[in-house]
Parts: sequence; structure tokens; C-alpha cells
Amino acid sequence: MAKISIRDLTVEGREVLLRVDFNVPLEDGKITDDTRIAGALPSIRHLVDGGARLVLCSHLGRPKGERDPRYSLRPVALRLGQLLGREVLFSEDCIGEEALEQRKELSAGEILLLENTRFHAGEKANDAGFSKDLAGSASFFVNDAFGTAHRAHGSTEGVTHHVEKSAMGFLIERELEFLCDKLEGPSRPFVVILGGAKVSDKIEVITSLLEKADSLIIGGAMAFTFLHAQGHKMGKSLLEIDKADLALEILAKAKAKGVRILLPSDTRVTREFKEGAETKVTLKYADGGEIEEDWEGIDIGDDTIERFCEEVATAGTIVWNGPMGVFEISSFAEGTKKVAEAVAESEALTIVGGGDSVTAVKKYDLGERMSFISTGGGASLELLEGKDLPGVAALSNL
Repeated sequence: MAKISIRDLTVEGREVLLRVDFNVPLEDGKITDDTRIAGALPSIRHLVDGGARLVLCSHLGRPKGERDPRYSLRPVALRLGQLLGREVLFSEDCIGEEALEQRKELSAGEILLLENTRFHAGEKANDAGFSKDLAGSASFFVNDAFGTAHRAHGSTEGVTHHVEKSAMGFLIERELEFLCDKLEGPSRPFVVILGGAKVSDKIEVITSLLEKADSLIIGGAMAFTFLHAQGHKMGKSLLEIDKADLALEILAKAKAKGVRILLPSDTRVTREFKEGAETKVTLKYADGGEIEEDWEGIDIGDDTIERFCEEVATAGTIVWNGPMGVFEISSFAEGTKKVAEAVAESEALTIVGGGDSVTAVKKYDLGERMSFISTGGGASLELLEGKDLPGVAALSNL
């Protein structure tokens, strides 16, 4: 996408509105994971070092368009100040006279964090009046919140209509580099690993990646829909019966395009969905294996783990989006863990596409061994689907 970057702006003495993703987890008003705050530091430091009068905005949680102290960004201002080693001012609202006055009083190099944008219904509605008020007196807008770039909200799309120029920050720039540029002509073989619950959630991703991938590994509950469509008994496993025809269409399309689809050849099953529950692995489906009536699939089986890991080892490029099973429960986690380790051990370009895959990578301390970990679940999926992101499309063209 030919959009201007934060590097293209001359910001000295100018007010810059920076959209960041400070949607961090809180417990009793305390931040439990500051990863997203740390992720914004390069763009913040670049603008401050350039002499910008810097105003930050973000959402936090789902306060439903009205003020809710549980979702205040005040603790974030404190933590950001600690990470930067400097004071970060805080505004009690993101729009209004008081916020505007605080913005006007900023000196070059000073930072002001505005209160939660979602305290106003105009944010999610992308209301023009709200967007104009949020843009305020800013000369430039920089979007560095990739996780919300697929939403046309006031703070991601609307504000771009009320400033001189709008640019992408370093975080979004890097997301586009890996999820777009590097997948234009991927090193072969290009192996895609998809997991998660529903075929319907991933159908557009599958359709898009069938145009590029050499092989597609399918795990998670979505695999049960494919196996059911092929005539296998899936017991109590989560599946979309009404998507069986769709699954068969995908398999036929892949075959026509010469794309290998790898489905589980066996499954780890349980009768109780809880930690410490009894599990067993089915016989291979090719040898007559089925999931019995009162059992449900919760992970890929041992033979499948071996096959999937062997496929990963051949790759030149890997995109992974979605776990292989219910990895949050340790007795159901083996498939996700082994596949994650195989991806980490690969010498391929490895891209982990947001959501639960990122959680799994962090759980097994494999983050530093991946080429790139996306910060946006929904946004990364939409990019992989080939869609334009409103929060990126609205930025100024080069």
C-alpha cells in the first residue's frame, strides 16, 4: 500500500495526533501485560525526538459509548511515563474544551494521553463531529494501532479528514511489510497453518491463500467439519454441519489448483472438557478410526502431529493463524505446542497471524524465534483475505 510513513513527516513544533493501541488487560486498575504499550514506543520516541507536540489517543475495553471508570486510560499514562522515563500528561476526556486547552498548551517534545475514545458513541459510529473534535488542532495524524485498523472508527478513519496529512507508524509499517509485501512473492514451499473453531470464520482466508500457498494444514475444531464432510464420525466434537458442502468445495478447489490440504489423520479425544480429564487418540481415519458418540476431539493426534511437523520442516515461508486444539488446558495442548515448536525451529520466514496463535507462542516462550508476530487478530486476518483496512486506506498516499 503506497501510503506515507511517519518518516515522511516534518513534525518539529507541530501538533501530532497518534492513534495507539493501549487496549491492555487490567485487573483492579493495574496493568497485567504492557506489551501493547511497549509496542508503541518506537513511534512515540521518533515523534518526540523530532520535536512534535504529541497527543495520544486509544480505546480500552468495551465501555459502550459512555464513561466507565473501569476502562480509564489513566493507569496507562503512568506506565507509559515509566517506560519512557519522562512525564506523560493525561486528559480526563478525549474531546471538549478542557482537552483542547491542554493540547494547545503542549510544548515541543511533551506528551498528552487523551482519555478512552470509546467513552463517546461517536467513536465507533465514526461520527464526523466527533472525528473533527478528536482531530482538534493537530496538523498531522499517525495511525500505529494495527489491531483496530480494520475498523472505520472516528479515531482510525474519521480523523484523517480533518488534518493536513495522515501517516502510518512504525508498527503498522512493519505489519504491512510482513503480511503484504513479503507474501507477494513468498519463498517456496509456502505452507499455511490454520486452526480455530469455525470454517466460516476462515473461509475468505482459505480462498485467498489457495491462490498463493503450496500446502494448507488444517487443525483445530474447523478440521472436524472437513472430516465430517468426508464421511467420518466426529462424536460430540464441535463442527458446522451446515458447512459440509463448503468444506468439500474447498477441498475440490485446492485439488484443482494443485494445493495440498493436510487434515488430521487421527485425533486426541476426551469425554470431559476439563483439566486432568482422561484422553486417548483415535485410530487413524484411514484405518477405520472414528470419534465415538460420547467423546469429543480436543487436539490433533500423534500421527497428525508428526505429519504436520514434517510438512512445516519443508517450508520456505510459513503463515500460522489458529491453534491445533484447546491449548489453554495442558492435557489438550500437545498438538499446538509441537506445531509451535516446529515453526520456531524452521529456517523459513515465519509469520504468526494474531489472536490465539500469539497467545500460544508466548505461552511456550517461542516469540523470539519467530520472524514476525502480528499484533492484530481481526486486522491480520483481513489482510490475509486480501481486503483493504479502513484505517490504512484512509492514510495519505505517497
